[in-house]
Amino acid sequence: MLQWSTLDWWPPVGWWPHPARDLLAGSTGCAASATFVLPPRAESIHSARSFAMGTLAGWDLAGLADGMELVVSELATNALRHGMEPGVPRRREVIRLSLVRQGSLVTCALTDPGTAEPVKRDPSPFEPGGLGLHIVESISVRWGWCPLTPQGKAVWAVLAA
Repeated sequence: MLQWSTLDWWPPVGWWPHPARDLLAGSTGCAASATFVLPPRAESIHSARSFAMGTLAGWDLAGLADGMELVVSELATNALRHGMEPGVPRRREVIRLSLVRQGSLVTCALTDPGTAEPVKRDPSPFEPGGLGLHIVESISVRWGWCPLTPQGKAVWAVLAA
């Protein structure tokens, strides 16, 4: 099995978690990718959304913009809130947003140094937050996560045009 580390800018060609790979393998057409490094600050979420919207416009996939904007916002927020290791200076931690296009499918993946598994919660109506992964699931064709080596994780979602 190939190992992907937090130092890699993107996984090797052909490497993807099985659910995402199955979707991408059946897609034909244009292939492209773009990656953006997010500083671990709250204002980075706006920058991540802007990067994603600009990338989709460049790929003539503006029809995915609304859904991708929500997915990027939710996954970036989760990476900042839950993916940063306590006690490690934030200037040393990196969050990466990568977009990969394969035909009409676009995969959005965020990597962070955290090791905790993303969990869909069922918050009460009076509890703030906790709906991010529900939103991602409702917009995407498929979503998931995978651990990275030596630490960290990638959380991804596939959207279809």
